[in-house]
Amino acid sequence: MTTIAILGTGMAGCGAAHRLRDEPVTTIMYDQHAYSGGHTASFTHPEGFTFDDGPHVSFTKDARFQALLAENVNHEYQTVPIRLNNYWHGHWITHPVQCNLRELPPELVVKILMDFLAARNTVNPVIRNYADWLIASFGRTFAETFPMEYTKKYWLTDAANMTTDWLEPRIYRPDLEEILLGALTTPPQSKHYVTEFRYPTRGGFGAYVARFLAPMDVRLGHKVVGVDPKDRTLRFEDGRVAPYDGLVSSVPLPELIPMIGGVPDEVREAAGRLHCSSCVLVNVGVAREGVGSNSTMSYFYDADFCFTRLSFPHAMSPHTVPPGASSIQAEVYFSDTYKPLDRKPDEFIEPMIRDLRRCGLLDPGDRILFRNATVAKWANVIFDLEREAALTTVHGFLDEIGIGYCGRYGDWGYMWTDHSFASGERAAETVLKRSGR
Repeated sequence: MTTIAILGTGMAGCGAAHRLRDEPVTTIMYDQHAYSGGHTASFTHPEGFTFDDGPHVSFTKDARFQALLAENVNHEYQTVPIRLNNYWHGHWITHPVQCNLRELPPELVVKILMDFLAARNTVNPVIRNYADWLIASFGRTFAETFPMEYTKKYWLTDAANMTTDWLEPRIYRPDLEEILLGALTTPPQSKHYVTEFRYPTRGGFGAYVARFLAPMDVRLGHKVVGVDPKDRTLRFEDGRVAPYDGLVSSVPLPELIPMIGGVPDEVREAAGRLHCSSCVLVNVGVAREGVGSNSTMSYFYDADFCFTRLSFPHAMSPHTVPPGASSIQAEVYFSDTYKPLDRKPDEFIEPMIRDLRRCGLLDPGDRILFRNATVAKWANVIFDLEREAALTTVHGFLDEIGIGYCGRYGDWGYMWTDHSFASGERAAETVLKRSGR
């Protein structure tokens, strides 16, 4: 019987496994960690706090995928209205900022509006990169004050070094009427592309994954260090070797390519030009209910705040915290290419708590019940100007040797949960066809 190996047990790996579930093949899933789920994993600590491996929610409109996730948690999920805000120079601003200018200082609003009008009157602006797009869309004052500053904290490079193929629908472009209305009064409705999301009642986001993996042959603690596409074998860190007939991988491409024997130099070089951020996740539990009650997620533009974004797990499900408590997860981004990590992860905990007090989310007397810091080595694919050409080379090589790739780090794209799952399904389908199934 044909054996298909899946590297990774995150949402993309689950998509591949789901596609293969009823096929007459042997499917084996490998994960380097001692736990399954990849970035979709959740961790419950003895103190009673549950934190995900980075903020995860499901806002998919895909009815099939909605049903799958609901069934996986026996329809025990929370439907949560999304509440987003922004912090800039002491101001809390409704998200998105461009539709809520009334919450900014009047002199800044005037400059933004004048530049916005000038940009809209520019005929056929040249769009070479993300910076050009921002200036053409919002005018220079808004672009340089908000999204360009956030880009440095989140993407870790300048907007002029980024493409625009990741944007839609992530950044809303208001028309003149909308931006004026938001400058004068509260708009009748949010312009964010998400209005609500679903989140498991218990177990964190990782609860969605367990049922996908339950019927599968999942082998944890199997770190792949070598792939031989000619002999079709996998070599693991402990020296074990396993054969395969078809291979689906969600391993990050810069890690996968060096594992493969006989890779041409130009492919190795291209893989080295695929850049991704890593993230220090700082988790804090607080002995008070309702911390950050105005939002499920907050964006921070100021460079002197250590974190880029905050999320509040207790706002996603009350069962992520013990009674009478709240929880906060902070994201601090770095990149070997653009902004190397300059300290140990634990050294971000106290600066985070200090900044939470500085912006008013924590009161001086708040008691901290839990604190820790972890590193997600692979976080966001950086859509810099090198990405497209390098990715074409790497994917072309993997296509030639018959390895299916999937997920955020296999497709090397900006994927949400449902996109990753579908990516895994497509990769499994491709490998099935190659094996003659």
